[in-house]
Amino acid sequence: MTAADVIATGRRVLDVEARALDSLAATLGESFAQAVELLFDARGRIILTGIGKSGHVARKIAATLASTGSPAMFVHATEASHGDLGMIGPEDVILALSKTGETRELADVVAYAARHTIPLIAITAEPRSALGKAASLVLQIPEAPEATAEVGAPTTSTTLQMALGDALAVALLERRGFTAGDFRVFHPGGKLGAMLRTAQDLMHTGDELPLVSPDTPMSQALLVMTEKRWGCLGVVDAAGKLAGVITDGDLRRKIEGLMNHTAGEVMTADPKVVAPGVMAAEALRHMTEDLPRTTVLFVVEHGRPVGVLHVHDLLRAGVM
Repeated sequence: MTAADVIATGRRVLDVEARALDSLAATLGESFAQAVELLFDARGRIILTGIGKSGHVARKIAATLASTGSPAMFVHATEASHGDLGMIGPEDVILALSKTGETRELADVVAYAARHTIPLIAITAEPRSALGKAASLVLQIPEAPEATAEVGAPTTSTTLQMALGDALAVALLERRGFTAGDFRVFHPGGKLGAMLRTAQDLMHTGDELPLVSPDTPMSQALLVMTEKRWGCLGVVDAAGKLAGVITDGDLRRKIEGLMNHTAGEVMTADPKVVAPGVMAAEALRHMTEDLPRTTVLFVVEHGRPVGVLHVHDLLRAGVM
């Protein structure tokens, strides 16, 4: 095969699967909404199960659900027949994946669900299959050719299962009012965890804050600025609220007669600030994109400075 042939094959596969996804989106209906409510109302966990490629997809869906606030776990259908049925409780909901709905290994899970009146949602292309008939609710994936038409290996069908699982997870996320802050709890590590940390997580507090009052002579203010080493000063009023900020730029603009002024006379009023709960990624955007650009931000709560955040803090945390 030439490179052009290989590229053509790749495009054909993507086209086949894209058209199948369009079909799935077009046929999504009331049963999907019912499934979301059933999963939302579950007092226990969402149990994902399947065999083969469907099992791999089920495991991924379980991980996505769990990371977005819906307690979920994967139970291998074969292992379920050898003791793992004990992992499934009466308050759980089972989400079973099988393209044909005739997977023999699912029989014990299906029977267990019926015996203990555990809701069973089937994701299958065959609603009249054994799985479809036994299910409390069927989410049907459309009949679509596998990308490996001559071989028949699961490709398009598993893509549809994966996409439907993502749709359920996102719908549940929004149904629960799950926020980025909640998401951060489940993703403390790696680049994603860094992006989801807040200004409060990374800011410097207490004696590290470079603060002076408006009537502080600039000779004294410069000593504080040098001692704290942030390259800026926060100017706070009698109520402890941030009235303004002095930066290196302010010093250069007012260099003539600088020592004859007070901090309040040199400061820039209404400075750029962030709240403690602002995500680190958003704080970085304020620093680097919003004018005037800066390398330091004061973290303010109810008007009072509670911390200071430097771009280096974000770099060390892996946000950039």
